[in-house]
Amino acid sequence: MPKKKAINGKPEVHSDLKGFDININEFGEITSSLAVDKLNSFLDVNVIDKKFKKS
Repeated sequence: MPKKKAINGKPEVHSDLKGFDININEFGEITSSLAVDKLNSFLDVNVIDKKFKKS
């Protein structure tokens, strides 16, 4: 099997999420540079929830 390519640099993000960084610390806790409330409000606006989509 081919080896995985190394990822260089940071991934592209939406302009509203500039500076967003997420990590897992030594205790297994998820730490983020963006407040959870701000992230949730961004997702509410920009992601369509399939459960509420009418068929």
